[in-house]
Amino acid sequence: MASYQDIGVEKTANYVGTIEIQRPPHNFFDMELIEHIATAMEAFDKDDGVRAVVLCAQGKSFCAGANSGDPNRQGEAAYSIDGKPISHLCQQAVRLMRIQKPFVAAVHGATIGGGLGVACVADFRVTCPEVRFAANFTRLGFHPGFGLTVILPELVGKNQAELMFYTGRRVGGEEATRIGLANVCVPQDQVRAEAVKLATEIAECARLAIISTRKTMRADFADRFKAATDREQKEQTWLRDIEDFKEGVKASSERRVANWKGR
Repeated sequence: MASYQDIGVEKTANYVGTIEIQRPPHNFFDMELIEHIATAMEAFDKDDGVRAVVLCAQGKSFCAGANSGDPNRQGEAAYSIDGKPISHLCQQAVRLMRIQKPFVAAVHGATIGGGLGVACVADFRVTCPEVRFAANFTRLGFHPGFGLTVILPELVGKNQAELMFYTGRRVGGEEATRIGLANVCVPQDQVRAEAVKLATEIAECARLAIISTRKTMRADFADRFKAATDREQKEQTWLRDIEDFKEGVKASSERRVANWKGR
């Protein structure tokens, strides 16, 4: 099995693959991390010994988005590795959306910004009451990304998605389950086991039938997802160059209300 940076990849005897994000405590992400996850997922797609995948994480958070507290990584615009543009992150997000086999996100801790996008790309989410989901982009003076403008409404409905986008509010695990953002809510120490249980239930079904059914259910969703990331990228490009974004990132790192200038 190939080696990856900052993720652990395993297979079990019950046809379930596991990808663990290993950047504790908060598992802040960048393009490199998403690229490795997508590559591992694609490898599982080609492996007949895997029928379903669990995406989980070490540490306190599932994925707390990009590291806005690091002055060298400008908040949600910190999607640059070796000079690669933000469009490269969009490409990695689309790779995840085009995965053929179902996967379950074991969401045990904070899931913020782009981290919410990672969780939402999964077919199902197992969570706990302690979790906080947040599409906090506008609180940073930024536009939502990672295809969330198309995938979040699919899960919770258009108006509920608008509420999360326009307020940036945090949604707890129980509320997330009630509104359709999560599928199962269990005690925190049972999240990963419950996710593996769900993936195992899926893996007990015929592999080709699952892939075929999933393709029908998702239909043109990957294409709509790509169109959304293209639009998101365009909006993020100009917003990250204005004063409000710089102030939003600074206010977030200082844990205060931003002083917006509208420019």
